[in-house]
Order: sequence, then C-alpha cells, then structure tokens
Amino acid sequence: MTRPSSMKNTRPGRARGFTLIELLIAMAVVAVLAAIAYPAYQQQIMQSRRAKAQVCLNELVQFMERFYTTNMRYDQTAAGVAVALPATSCAAELATQYSFAFSAPPTATTYALAANAMGTQVKDSGCTVLTINNAGQKTPAAGCWK
Repeated sequence: MTRPSSMKNTRPGRARGFTLIELLIAMAVVAVLAAIAYPAYQQQIMQSRRAKAQVCLNELVQFMERFYTTNMRYDQTAAGVAVALPATSCAAELATQYSFAFSAPPTATTYALAANAMGTQVKDSGCTVLTINNAGQKTPAAGCWK
C-alpha cells in the first residue's frame, strides 16, 4: 500500500519548522551583512561629524569677521583686550570629537582657526585637523572639505 503524495515526508505528531542547519545558515548570512554594513555606518558617522565641524568653523569665521568689523583688527579690541573664541552650541555638541582653537595666535590682519579631531574621530584619516584662515583658505583641501 502506498501513501498518498500529500503524506510523504511527514510524520504524524511532528511539528514542521526550521532545522538547525537552516537557522545557522540564516545567522551566517546576517553576520556577513552586519560585517559589511557596520564599517560603512561608522565611516558615514565620521563624515557627518566632520561636516558639522566645518559648520562650526564657519560659525567661528563669522564671529572673527564681526570682531574685525567692530575693532578693525583680528587680535584685540581698541582697549587692548585680546580676542577669545566664543563658546558656541555647535562646538559644545562636538566637544568629545573636536576641539576648536586658533591654529596660531591672531595678528591685526590675519587669523587661522583649527578643528582638531579627538576620540573616535581621530580615525578619520587625513582629515584630523581642519583649518581655515581669514582669506578663506581651507586645509587639507583634498577630500575633507565639502
């Protein structure tokens, strides 16, 4: 007596489901996808932090230009008070990734600002120090500034 085709490969009372091998294969596929996606995600996070640091530098450039308009020099006020960079909300948000400062002391006619990478942002190869000066020159120019 032969069994009907609908009953082949089934055992009475046994639940149907995934085998251990199928589950292991699915887990291996997920692991490979995660191994590929996570580094790309980390790179994207570094690039977005770098872009935000550039915004902060541009905000500080605007401060320096307003300071110059008021005092007709970049380094000090008419009363002889030295210029100090303001504490901005932008810089506060990036306090664990970047520090913002003058890359050299400002003179009456020039200044240069720098964003120095810290923490995990140091892994952003070639773009760990972003600078901009009073002439608008940005370094490093190759691929770091957008």
